[in-house]
Amino acid sequence: MMRKKKRPASFSVNEGTTSFDAPKSKKKSSAQPPRPAAPDEVPDSVFVQILRESGVILKHGNMSNEIGTIKRAHMFYWHSYSQFCQIIKEFISGLESHIEDPERFRNCLLPSLPRSAGKGETSSFQESLVRLLLGVEMLQTPVLNTLFEKLPEFMFEGVGEGGLNIPHLIITQLKWLDRVVDCKDLGCKLMQLVAVAPVEVQRDIITSLPEILEDSQHGHMARELNALLQENTQLTVPILDALSSLNLSSALLAEVRGAVMTTVSAVQLEDLPVVVKFILHSISASDSSEVVCDLHKKLNLEQCMLSSVLQASQSHEKSKSSYSVSSCSSKDSVALVLEVIKSAVRFQKTISEAWLKAVENVHETEDHKVLDVLVLLILHSTNANQSRRGAEQLLKVKVRRGLIQEALLSRTFRDYAQVIRGYFPSILALAQSLLRSPDCCVVPFGGHMYKLAFTAFDSYCQQEVVGSLVTHVCSGVSGEAGVALELLCELVSQKPTEMAQYAVFVKGILDYMEKLNPQQIRQLFHLLSSLAFRHDQHVSHIQDDMHIVVRKQLSSTVPKYKRIGIIGAVMMVGIMAAPRYSPPVMPLLELVRSCSEVSAEATALYYDELANLLQTFPLDPLVQAWIGKSVLEEFQEDFVVDLGAEIAGSFPFPASVMYNLDDEESQGGIAINLLPLQTQDVPRTHLFIPPRHVSPLCLSSFFRLLRLCEEKQHQGDLEEIDALLGCPLILTDMEVVEKMDSLSKAEREFFCSLLFYTINWFREVVNAFCKQTDPEMKMKVVTRLQNITYLQTLLETCLAASPGFIPPLANFDCESPEVLATTSSTAPAKKANRKSVGKKRKASDSKNSSTDSSQLEEATLPNESQQDHPEKEKGTKAAVSVSSYRPFFRELDMEALGVLQCGLLSRSVLDTELHSKVREEVQLGPAELLFLLEDMWHKLKFSLASTPAKKAPFLKVKADRAVGFSRLQQKSSKDVATFCVQLLPTLCTHLENCHNHFQTLITEKQGVVDALGVDVKEQQLMCSAYQLLLQVLDTTFSWSGFSQPEQRALLRRALGVLAKYIHYLLNLRSTVPSLSAALSLTQLIITLGQCGGPSPGSHRNAIASLAKHFLCQEWVTVSGAKDRGNKHNDALHSLLCLYLEHTDDVLKAVEEIAGEGIRELLTEAKDTRSRSWATLCRQTFLVYYKALMAELERSVRKLPPGRQTDSKEVQSEKLLTWNIAVRDFHILVNLVKVFDSRPVLSVCLKYGRLFLESFLKLGMPLLDYSFKKHKEDVQSLLKTFQLSTRQLHHMCGHSKIRQDMGLTNHVPALKKGLEQFVYRVKAMLTLNQCQEAFWLGNLKNRDLKVMKASDWENHFGSQPILEFWHN
Repeated sequence: MMRKKKRPASFSVNEGTTSFDAPKSKKKSSAQPPRPAAPDEVPDSVFVQILRESGVILKHGNMSNEIGTIKRAHMFYWHSYSQFCQIIKEFISGLESHIEDPERFRNCLLPSLPRSAGKGETSSFQESLVRLLLGVEMLQTPVLNTLFEKLPEFMFEGVGEGGLNIPHLIITQLKWLDRVVDCKDLGCKLMQLVAVAPVEVQRDIITSLPEILEDSQHGHMARELNALLQENTQLTVPILDALSSLNLSSALLAEVRGAVMTTVSAVQLEDLPVVVKFILHSISASDSSEVVCDLHKKLNLEQCMLSSVLQASQSHEKSKSSYSVSSCSSKDSVALVLEVIKSAVRFQKTISEAWLKAVENVHETEDHKVLDVLVLLILHSTNANQSRRGAEQLLKVKVRRGLIQEALLSRTFRDYAQVIRGYFPSILALAQSLLRSPDCCVVPFGGHMYKLAFTAFDSYCQQEVVGSLVTHVCSGVSGEAGVALELLCELVSQKPTEMAQYAVFVKGILDYMEKLNPQQIRQLFHLLSSLAFRHDQHVSHIQDDMHIVVRKQLSSTVPKYKRIGIIGAVMMVGIMAAPRYSPPVMPLLELVRSCSEVSAEATALYYDELANLLQTFPLDPLVQAWIGKSVLEEFQEDFVVDLGAEIAGSFPFPASVMYNLDDEESQGGIAINLLPLQTQDVPRTHLFIPPRHVSPLCLSSFFRLLRLCEEKQHQGDLEEIDALLGCPLILTDMEVVEKMDSLSKAEREFFCSLLFYTINWFREVVNAFCKQTDPEMKMKVVTRLQNITYLQTLLETCLAASPGFIPPLANFDCESPEVLATTSSTAPAKKANRKSVGKKRKASDSKNSSTDSSQLEEATLPNESQQDHPEKEKGTKAAVSVSSYRPFFRELDMEALGVLQCGLLSRSVLDTELHSKVREEVQLGPAELLFLLEDMWHKLKFSLASTPAKKAPFLKVKADRAVGFSRLQQKSSKDVATFCVQLLPTLCTHLENCHNHFQTLITEKQGVVDALGVDVKEQQLMCSAYQLLLQVLDTTFSWSGFSQPEQRALLRRALGVLAKYIHYLLNLRSTVPSLSAALSLTQLIITLGQCGGPSPGSHRNAIASLAKHFLCQEWVTVSGAKDRGNKHNDALHSLLCLYLEHTDDVLKAVEEIAGEGIRELLTEAKDTRSRSWATLCRQTFLVYYKALMAELERSVRKLPPGRQTDSKEVQSEKLLTWNIAVRDFHILVNLVKVFDSRPVLSVCLKYGRLFLESFLKLGMPLLDYSFKKHKEDVQSLLKTFQLSTRQLHHMCGHSKIRQDMGLTNHVPALKKGLEQFVYRVKAMLTLNQCQEAFWLGNLKNRDLKVMKASDWENHFGSQPILEFWHN
């Protein structure tokens, strides 16, 4: 049944009076006189009467207006009668008069109360009168005009009584209207208001725009707001809030986002979270990488914080309270920015990848910011899209390359500790991963992260840090445990009170000491003793535990545990015997001494540890006196004898007094009783001390202890023991060396041991007296160095005749198997590579230096060709290098290297008549210089160089590289670097002397290296010393510590020293004697350039020019033979890579070498070299080929990918680059037809696959976008590349035919790439509507000579390969 439609209410107008006729009711007539106004109501008027009849009752004062139930019907009436314009004008006039009163205006803006309803009537309308009127389309425009005219009156009043803000109420009325009659006009008026309104009103209007305007006006309003954003940064937050809510097209959104991006660097810090949120939330998947990279470049939190603090300090007159408040608010803003990034990363996969790529694309150290560290922490903590592993790997790569340094991490913790506290689990996990890394370049960074976390965070985090470090120590991995112990020691020294709270965790390491090496045991006991004996009120129980452990270890019969007990007890004495805290330590020392006398090794270790204690710890004077009381007497009684007429006793060899440097007669002098001690045990008894035996094994250790006791007691003066420097030794005649083959095995080993004892004695003598300033003492020290180098040549001959001989120990803090492993891992390689020396050298009693080069290690030895002598004889034994036996020699102190500063030394000697004078001169010879430089380079490699740690092979004895560096380990890298900087002038002087030596040789011999009269041995020594000097300088300046801010002063000092000699470095290119030395010089110049800052173009060009000069130079050995061998090839490969890395155009350089140099090689005879590249010959072709393929692949990997937005010129430039790269690749691949050896094939298959993958990833998108505009260029490129892919296919077939597993391992991945390439080209042609250009066929299996392999097809089957491109 249909309902009757109600008739709307009606107006009647009679001469200015108005009557209202309501719809008729069934029960009651509506023709009633108007009800008079109540006392609290507004007086009658047209405006009031119409509203009253519409159900709206206007009230006075603070009383709210009332709305009845008739409102909806009457509103319908206003929509229906549009002819009453006059009434509308009067109505609006009445509205204006009504709102003249602020109270009435306020009531019109506030919500109205529902009028009391009758039975069955309900009403929930509480809208304000103004909003009710705005809902009427006929009244909307004039009411809006009235409101906008009224708004300026209240703009500057702010919040009134009752907390009401009239402008805010007016703007609120405009939100969410059912319909806006003229939306465009409304938007224009609102923006006009924004132009003149105060900031608070502006913000209110702007944030309300999305709720006021219709969608049709969103685009226009977005442009208006975008323009306003550029003019007024104070409105950044409201504008971005409004833009985020507007419905915009993707193009307009990108335009707005680009404009917003330009304001990032200038925006206020408190507005930054909103800006970053808008940018990240407006990203699409296609442009996420580009937008995030741009945001990463412009977002600088440090600059924003600094500007915020400066503004706050200026506005608040630099008061402390305002500074702290602004600092807190700044950190809150940074925390909000990180939360915005974290939210975006968590919910959008592409953004996490884009942030990783943005950080990865930073290639300079100074371009990295605190934001990078914070972003990596965010990515690690959220693990969105498996970003945790990516963040961890990226951090390791950045740290390894030195791009993210410890200084940046320190700034992050210093300025943002409160912010990153929430990321502590990620910080701990990253520190653990870095510390466990086998790459020692990143390990210090993880340790620094641990220290900063302990210092910056609360007690809970500190406990977690200590627990994690203890876990590292107990892991059983030597490197990891060592770094963790160093960190714990640093924390104890810097934060002793805090660390005392966690001593119980550290004490647990005592249960895992078996896994620690000697240096780590020293660190552990130093750490525990520092806690136990300096903070006894907290951790006194640790003292008892340590005493129990030490006594247990000392009483053990197992050498390893006894060694731990000796080291631990002596370290405890070092802390207990401090000057300000001296509990009774003598009983502990007596216990150690009595327990160590059971074996010579334990006694020698006890002496060494006591010597280290005296050298490194400040001891109480009473303790020092007790230690040194009987040392001198015992040494004299045990090892020193008076020289008599003859030496009594029975010895394997005739006894002889050797190497006496004193002028006194033999009667009345003293000598070291070495030969008798080695021959038999000498018993000696003391009162209350059980009998013990004196072993020559303890000689060097006991003398070191004696020397340090004398230094401590006499403030460095060694006058009491200076006779030991020049006193002779009781040995045997060295002519025994010539009879080694006729001796028994026991006699040969006895003599070898005697030589080891003698050399170690001389090394300790040099350590003791190297710091003496008296010229005569200096002469004796240099003479002892000459004795060492001479005895080493004899020892090499003896070792060659005594295979399987195990020398006596010289470093007693390690186990014998470790020393043997170190020797066995080095010696066989030496014997395999070294050539035998022709004739045996006749031994001489002379103490002068020997000109033998066999003491150099593999890195500094001359090449194999340098060892080739025409006087080789069949049957000669393989030469042995003493470098293989380095663990069996006593360690030289760093101070001993100061002998390098000695020039020509002389003294006057009186004869027996005391009136005639003889002048005696001594100076460092080439052998002594080489001996000291070799030792210095070993020390620098161990202490300063950062090389990746290699894992020990499975089921093989692990060699400890720290053997022989016990004393060096107790010095910090900074101390070593400082000492090297002090020696820089001396090293530069020696380098200058080497340069002058070879310059003179070239001038005198007219460049003929093997001319008559040239001392080959001396030239070999000078050549090796030349190279070692360059390597020492390079290792010194390569120290990673120079990048730390606290070491910049030391770096400037070092560069200042080298600046005086820099012209020699530039001139050395004319005199470097070998390719290895040339490589060292090039690396040194590169290192110096990196120390001075970013490499400019001129610096790179100079390095490229220098490397090319060396590559184009023909190198010959001292004997005149052409330089060749594995070491020569390795140096050549490194030098070629440096040239390609620093040249301006890699592709052009590759084309020059492959197109010209190798082509010249093909046209010449077999043994000739290339005319333009003298180091290129058939023997070195593989070196060149591998370097060219690797650098070509690396260069194309760095090419930018093609983009659809690239201009035509940019596309042409990128196409030209890829054309050159493909042409170079084609040349290199075709060379396999001529040089078809297995190594060349392997290189081509490996790098061919990598080049193909880079082309598919980076080159094909460029061809997609460039095909229509550059069709011919694309066709030419693909035709050239097709020839290379066909040749690669032939190589795959050849590998299968030959059934070579080393080659066939590359085939599956390469074939997959070839098939992808074919389908990718087809997709490109389809994309550009050129499908007819594609042709597909089968390619037969062929060998390298491009012949059908039908003989093997039955075995392997036909190989259907996709081929393409038929134009």
